[in-house]
Amino acid sequence: MFFRILFLVLASLDVVWWLWADRRLRHLPISRVWRFLLGVFVSTQLACLLMWIVQIRILRNGFVPAPIVACIFLWHLLVLPVTAVGHGLLEILGKMLLRMRGKPVVREPVTDGLTRRQMLAAAGVAVPPILLGGGVLAGMKQLGTFRVRRMDVPLAALPRELDGLTIAHVSDIHVGRFTNAKMLRDVAEATNQLRADLVLLTGDLIDYSVSDLPGALDFVRRLDPGRALAMCIGNHDLVDSAYDFISGVRRGGVPLLVDQMMPVQLSQGHVDLFGVGWEHEEKKLETLIKRMNPREGAFPIMMAHHPHAFDHAAKQGFPLTLAGHTHGGQLMLNERLGCGPAMFRYWSGLYRKGADALVVSNGVGNWFPLRINAPAEILHLTLRSMG
Repeated sequence: MFFRILFLVLASLDVVWWLWADRRLRHLPISRVWRFLLGVFVSTQLACLLMWIVQIRILRNGFVPAPIVACIFLWHLLVLPVTAVGHGLLEILGKMLLRMRGKPVVREPVTDGLTRRQMLAAAGVAVPPILLGGGVLAGMKQLGTFRVRRMDVPLAALPRELDGLTIAHVSDIHVGRFTNAKMLRDVAEATNQLRADLVLLTGDLIDYSVSDLPGALDFVRRLDPGRALAMCIGNHDLVDSAYDFISGVRRGGVPLLVDQMMPVQLSQGHVDLFGVGWEHEEKKLETLIKRMNPREGAFPIMMAHHPHAFDHAAKQGFPLTLAGHTHGGQLMLNERLGCGPAMFRYWSGLYRKGADALVVSNGVGNWFPLRINAPAEILHLTLRSMG
């Protein structure tokens, strides 16, 4: 039902923008050419949108080049909505200003030449495709780039013998249409160079298709776990087939924690790794976490794809939670304004609740082909005892 409503909304915006733009191109020189190109552009977007909504696998399985998929995503999920809102606000503001000046709202007569208003309207038609092209170019340039962010995490509950424990936190790899072999090699090499005690992956190993799982598991096997490697599950991992993903990962020999605990014996002491299954509903997430209890004598670490698990994990006695999912907000104006705080309580970096801590990774991969002020990253965490 959600996807049907989404399709209707986005398709309606496509058609409305098409009609609006076509009307404003009629009085331009060689208008038939421009209107034909406009029709081809919007028709293609509508066709690709329909294929995506009905889950035709030609788009999901990588048969369509990444720049074209990026064009579809950026147009429907960013440029088109912003254009619709922007034009609507400008229309309302223009009419309000005319009324405030006491001038009637009238249409300009059709003339042989272009009026200033027609030229502005034509420019308004041109701006969204230009923004789309710029966004696709920027997004394609970003793919495969990432940073290594180092962070100390002070914890009152951390035993002194575990002071200095290091974790390579790798999240949201999204192996699929926006990754390639070089990027995965680079991420694996950068992770291995950290020589961390623990390598922890917090979900979204694949983007959509389970057909990408063999390549994703090859990536995981390249990682040098040091003393231990484990992963939890993310929402994208379950889109195609939850059973095939979980069984495939476990057959591949990768420790996948789905509402489970894995004890790790280190030379310094004991660590228990917990992984909670994917849930976005708060009550269900809370129920899952309540079933897991830290053991005495071992330092517990909660791995959860959704960062809101932190609230429930802290209540359950977990001093450290690692999460991903947010991509650092993906599109941010600055550290505090953007999609991150609009959608999540926690979206990037270190958060504290009393003595307990949450670290949210921006993720190293992408499902959406553009990041703004939310760089892809691998986290290198050093735990510090406050005792």
